[in-house]
Amino acid sequence: MTAASAPTEFDPPELVPLPGSEKPPAEGAKPASVMLDANGTITVTLILRRRSGVSPDALAPRVSAAGLAVKFGAAPADVELVEKTLAGLGLTVLDTDLASRRVHVVGPTARVCAIFGTSLEAVTSTVPAGERVTHRHRTGGLSIPKQLDGIVTAVLGLDDRPQARSQFRIAVPHAVSASYTPPQLGEIYRFPPETDGAGQTIAIIELGGGYEQSDLDEYFRGLHLSTPSVISVGVGGATNSPGTDRSGADGEVLLDIEVAGALSPASTILVYFAPNTDAGFVDAIADASHATPTPTAMSISWGQSEDLWTEQARGAMDDALLDAVALGVTVTVAAGDNGSTNGRADGSNHADFPASSPHALACGGTTLHATVTKVTSETVWNNGRGGGATGGGVSAVFARPSWQASADVPDSPSKLGGRGIPDVAGNADPNTGYEVLVHGSRVVFGGTSAVAPLWAALVARCAQSLGEPLGLLQPKLYALTTGFRDITVGNNGGFSAEKGWDACTGLGTPRGEELLAALADSPAA
Repeated sequence: MTAASAPTEFDPPELVPLPGSEKPPAEGAKPASVMLDANGTITVTLILRRRSGVSPDALAPRVSAAGLAVKFGAAPADVELVEKTLAGLGLTVLDTDLASRRVHVVGPTARVCAIFGTSLEAVTSTVPAGERVTHRHRTGGLSIPKQLDGIVTAVLGLDDRPQARSQFRIAVPHAVSASYTPPQLGEIYRFPPETDGAGQTIAIIELGGGYEQSDLDEYFRGLHLSTPSVISVGVGGATNSPGTDRSGADGEVLLDIEVAGALSPASTILVYFAPNTDAGFVDAIADASHATPTPTAMSISWGQSEDLWTEQARGAMDDALLDAVALGVTVTVAAGDNGSTNGRADGSNHADFPASSPHALACGGTTLHATVTKVTSETVWNNGRGGGATGGGVSAVFARPSWQASADVPDSPSKLGGRGIPDVAGNADPNTGYEVLVHGSRVVFGGTSAVAPLWAALVARCAQSLGEPLGLLQPKLYALTTGFRDITVGNNGGFSAEKGWDACTGLGTPRGEELLAALADSPAA
């Protein structure tokens, strides 16, 4: 028996269902060889309701951190009731945060299960990256104490199966037809000269892996650049933990840092390491968004199909992204590396999340052939089955934002007007990929993972020139008539490139100088 259940001496409270908490079994779940310790402890992240709703008008001009907490954070009375209720049931409140509406609690496994109406067991299952891991596992819905009904909107972290996969690919050496250093791509994409990201902060979210300072020093020395300021920040007990496998999470971490650092070398780069769970992902975004100083850009290269999230976790993540853009952060997110199906075996099209959030700048991928002075060809990245292709499509859960109303977005799988992704694009084909350094080895990487930090660096440099953060950038971008190279050749499986926006490369790849000039001339959002 591997399940944890409530101890007999515990009198559980009256419970009510928590909407959106239903969780299906993990793929290939089998009982683990070691039982779950019912006397162990579990830390849980609770998300509380906002004291008032956030209208689109609230996102511009941006909200101060204090203003966000007062207007759209959790109500002090709600926090007090949650703390009192859970403490009275034997849980320990670790910390609370009004602005991000989070309460972290810890308690004995069996008691936590009783309070939230579930049971947990130790299993091994197949995770998004393909390997098998051991983790806590639950199925079905959760419940919460009746007095917290409507106040607690999400309970995260009970099931700690890995939630997301990194969106990068290693090039096969014999297949590489071209490769570029990040500064070369900055030249090709005409990043605005006389900018270097000075005074800006870029936050990078990582759900595993780590980096060695020696790799960074060697890499930037090879580019004749000073090593940028890179600071690791631990979230939820995770730390900068480099291993030895360049094809694993370390490769993602170093790709993100090296691309962002080489293209915005004077920016400060904060790397947030969090557990690869729904709770860890949400906590990392919230910690980064509410940090001081507020980051100019946040780069996320991890994700998973929308329908492989619980509704409560997806909502909590989207709310954390909304907080970010309200505070002035532009969040760049990889759109996925497995074409329009997102690698799902059912053959249907699936949008990747969090790229599909309307508060994320979704970044798709291209195949690029260029000299430093001229693009000779740029098409949709699609190397066929097994070779990777840019994600892109239409959300089945997020409504179409007003700023996409004239973008000719196809119908969503739910037949409703859905949010189309990506918004923008950049070089992502590993066969025309990025030259990076991982564990002392020079390798070529691709994937939309590289496009998210590329766009984050461009955002930082534009913000430096404009003298203000860009926040939710999409309304301005979709109103522009210049600043992009329109990609009109290729497909990602279910969708084809065409003139204007498409579900492969969005608005196109950047012409940085033109884009900055257009943003400078555009009216305030």
